[in-house]
Amino acid sequence: MQHDHREDGQVDLFLPQLTALPLRDQRETMERPFFSLSKRKRLKPIDYVSPDRKITVHVSANSEYGLATIYDLDILIYCASVLIEHKRRGANDIPQTLHVVPYDMLKTLKREVGGRAYDLLGNALDRLQSTTVKTNIRSGDAVETTFSWIDSHSQLKDRSGNVRGMRITLAKWFYDGVLMEGGVLAIDPAYFSLTGGRERWLYRVARKHAGGAGSDGFAISMPTLFEKSGAEGDYRRFKFEMTKIARENDLPGYALRVEQRDDAEPLLRMTRREPAQESKPSPALIPASANTKTAITDEPPIAFPAGGHISHSAFGAIARANLPSPQRDHGLVGDEFRAFLRQREIAFDTKNITQIFATFCAKQRPAS
Repeated sequence: MQHDHREDGQVDLFLPQLTALPLRDQRETMERPFFSLSKRKRLKPIDYVSPDRKITVHVSANSEYGLATIYDLDILIYCASVLIEHKRRGANDIPQTLHVVPYDMLKTLKREVGGRAYDLLGNALDRLQSTTVKTNIRSGDAVETTFSWIDSHSQLKDRSGNVRGMRITLAKWFYDGVLMEGGVLAIDPAYFSLTGGRERWLYRVARKHAGGAGSDGFAISMPTLFEKSGAEGDYRRFKFEMTKIARENDLPGYALRVEQRDDAEPLLRMTRREPAQESKPSPALIPASANTKTAITDEPPIAFPAGGHISHSAFGAIARANLPSPQRDHGLVGDEFRAFLRQREIAFDTKNITQIFATFCAKQRPAS
C-alpha cells in the first residue's frame, strides 16, 4: 500500500526531527479501545459501547494486514508529537502530511535501526492505513465518522535503495483531535520500553484517568476495564493478567493496586507516583512475611533546578555549549525552560532532561 520514490532531489524535504521530542498522545484514543493489544495478527473486530450507551467504537481489519496494534500506535504518538512541536513553534499552517526521517522516528520510539526495522515500520503503516474505525466520538449520537488512521504513506529512497524519508498523511479525525484544545497529554518516554501490549494499554488508561485525579487516584471495576480494553479472550483470563501486572507494579509514573470487594468484582486502583517514588510491589499484594525494608542503592536522577540561577550548575555548562551567540542571560533561559516543562507536564527529573534542555537552548534566539 506504500509508494516508493527514488528522486534524490526531494531528500531535502525530509528535515531531521528532534529525537528528544516531548512526547504527546491523543487523549480520546487513550480512553476507548481502538487497537489490538497483541502482536499476532487479529482479524476479529473491536466492538465497544460505553456504559451510558452514548459512545460507540467499531474497529475492523483488512484480511491481509489485520488490526492496527498498540505497537503501531507508536507511529501516531510520534506524529502527534511532531504536530504539537509545529504548534509550539507558532507555525501558521500545520501540515496534515508529515515528512518524517525514519531513523529519527525509530530512535525516538526506542527501536532498533536497520533494514529489518524499516520493513517492520512499513508493515505498521500498512496496518494503520488498512484498519477501519467507525465512531461517534466528537460527532454526537446521531453521526458516525469512518476513517483509517492514516490516509496514505510513501517512502523516499536514494539511488542505492536506502530509505531516506517517509511521507505520512494523517486521518483528519486524528489530526483534528491532536490540534484541538486539550487534545493531547504528555507521556513518559519510558512508555516505549514497555514490552507487553496490556502494560502499554494500561499505562495509557492510567495516564488519562489518574494523571490529574489527586492522591486517591482512579479506581475502576475489572469488568468495566475489560470492556474498555477491547481485548480478545475471556474476562477470567483478563482479570488474571491485570492482577499479575498490578503485582509487578512496573508502570512508569503510576502505581497499581487491586482492591478486593466482598459483594462485587475487584477494583483496580491507579495512582500517580511521587517523582522520587520507586516502582515496587503493591502493598495490597505483599505477604506479611515479605514486609521487610530494602535499601535503595540507585543514585538519584539528575533534575533541572526548581529555582535559582543555573550558571553554576551542570545545566549552566549545557547552556554555554548550546545557546547561540551572543548568549542570552542564563537565568532567564532557565526560567523559560521551567515554564516550558510545566506547560508540557514534563518532570524536572525525566530521564533525558539534559538532552531536552540542550535542544531547548539550541532553539533560542541570540541576545539582541
